[in-house]
Amino acid sequence: MKKYCFLILFAAISAATVFGQDTATQQQIDKLSGQIQDLLAAQGKQDQVIAGLRKEISELRDKVNTPQVNDSASREDLKTLAEKVQEIDKKRQADRDLIIKQIEQLGKVSAAPPVKTKPAPKTPAPDETIAPATPQKGYEYTVKAGDTVGSIAKAYRDQGVKVTTTQILKANPGLDATKLYVGKKVFIPDPNAK
Repeated sequence: MKKYCFLILFAAISAATVFGQDTATQQQIDKLSGQIQDLLAAQGKQDQVIAGLRKEISELRDKVNTPQVNDSASREDLKTLAEKVQEIDKKRQADRDLIIKQIEQLGKVSAAPPVKTKPAPKTPAPDETIAPATPQKGYEYTVKAGDTVGSIAKAYRDQGVKVTTTQILKANPGLDATKLYVGKKVFIPDPNAK
């Protein structure tokens, strides 16, 4: 199991290093890496459940082998438990197959000839804010925990500033709505200001 995890991690890191310059490929690799990490986490949880069930089966076998009048597990209980273990093992195997399939897809992506693309626009550093292309009137907002572009726009609309998420994203080139972090400065344009 550890060999597979190491192999998967190594493949993901190698693929990310080789194709770091290709934005489209990098996005695909990031998505697949995230899916693989999710699958590995799920598989780890299933392995823990299986280990617990195996321990429980062992304890039940010990109870069956020791004569006890009222405190022993029935054969039906053991049979049900064994079926659950088999079901979990089938799910673990399916997850393993899915991980292998994802690795094969990564291999196909890395084997494909690189696609020439225009360089991506400069992404601002965490403390850097990009000014909008044209001077605008508005407000500077500092992102707080749990904020989204939509929740920020709604908060300003509630205060009478008629701004949309699209206007906020246009006013902040390079802002990724899915990757807001606490402390980031965001410019909120005021479409009503003259």
